[in-house]
Order: sequence, then C-alpha cells, then structure tokens
Amino acid sequence: MKKENELPILNERKIEGSSLLFRASGIVKVYNPGMETEVRALDGVDLELFAGELVVLLGASGSGKSTLLNIIGGLDVPTEGRLFYRDEELTGADDDLLTQFRRSSVGFVFQFYNLIPSLTARENVDLASEIAPEPMPSEEALGLVGLEDRMDHFPSQLSGGQQQRVAIARAIAKRPEVLLCDEPTGALDVKTGITVLEAIDRVNRDLGTLAVVITHNVAIAEMADRVINLSGGRIVSMRRNEERRPASSLSW
Repeated sequence: MKKENELPILNERKIEGSSLLFRASGIVKVYNPGMETEVRALDGVDLELFAGELVVLLGASGSGKSTLLNIIGGLDVPTEGRLFYRDEELTGADDDLLTQFRRSSVGFVFQFYNLIPSLTARENVDLASEIAPEPMPSEEALGLVGLEDRMDHFPSQLSGGQQQRVAIARAIAKRPEVLLCDEPTGALDVKTGITVLEAIDRVNRDLGTLAVVITHNVAIAEMADRVINLSGGRIVSMRRNEERRPASSLSW
C-alpha cells in the first residue's frame, strides 16, 4: 500500500552523451578586495555541468559551496574567471541578461522555504509561473512533488517538508533546465529530509533537469551521479558514483 505523500517509483535513466550546460574556468570570488578583511571565497574553480545530472556539492561551512552556486545561478558574479551557459558567456553580462537567465533557465531552492503565508500552495507556485514564457501548470508541478492533495492548503497548514516541496514545485514551474538547491534539507529531520530529496530526485529523472544540491551531509552524496568536494574555495576531489542510491535508502 502506498504511504501518505510517498512518491511513485522512479524510472531508471541514462545521462551518457548529455549536453554541456555550464563551463566554469578559473572562477575566483573575493569579497572586500584589497581590504584587511578580504575573503577569498573561491580560488580558481574549473567545472563542467551536464544536462540531466544530479550533482552534490560537499564541503564544510565556508568552503565556497554557496558562493559557487550563486555564481552558477546568476545571483553573483566572479571576481576573475569565465562562466558559460551553453554558448552564452555569463561573465560580464549586464543585469538584463542575467535577470532573463534566472527567470527562464534556473530554479532555486533554499534552506528556508520563503513561501508567502497568505497564499495557498497553488498560489505560491502560480507566482513563479507569471514570469515564465511557457510555465508548467501549478497542479502539474505540485503533483510532481507529491502534493496533489495539499494544493489549496496555506503554508501554516503544511509540515516543514511539505513547505519545502512547495518551494521545489515553485522552482520547477518555470520549466528550468537547472535546479539549484542550497541545503534543502538543512532545517528538516531525517524522515522529512528524505521526502524532500525524493522530490528533487524525481524532478531530475522525470524532467531531465540538471540538479545541483549543496550539503555538508556526506550521506546525501550517495544519491548523486557526481560528487564534488570543496575546501578553502577549491575543488579538492570529484567522483562519479557507479550507481545512484534512492533517497529512501539513505540515513544520517
């Protein structure tokens, strides 16, 4: 019997031959340059990300994970280096181009849900649809994260995990090629966190969305295609998992 809020079993998928979405070369990010409090958050990062991958970025607090994610997503710009999305160079792009890139190509999920309390789940998702050229119906987006029966509930009527899944539905309603998740389970208990990871996994598999998940939780790395470790603003190791473990099998 299917448990409450349990997501359907996912189909297996292959990513061989996937197209290159992002290419980062020599990315450096310095905050307060030239000052006594200068912080070198990224120190020469080279990275390629491909369509359909699920990538986990691992590292301790201060390792540069969030800075890298923000640069990839067009929320921040590097001090040095170059970043390409497909054939478009994002480094040096003006605000209008970066805004269009964020609106059309990238969905963001953060540790805290940032839902509007006075709007239902459906209405929160509809907000993202308003800025997208070909949005997904909010009912479809919420169905993908297993919330078909919670569409007309307000955030106060939802658990933390359900609210995070609404945030995922809101992010994917734009039909983005890229889903960037910054500690999406950081505020959740293990059981609830696994439900959220199952939703991210399903979006990645069913829609072919590149999903990049930031975490300091080593256990989550087992569900990824690739695992990238950062320390001191540098990539210190990278590996490809021979097999992706389902989120339901994880524990921490």
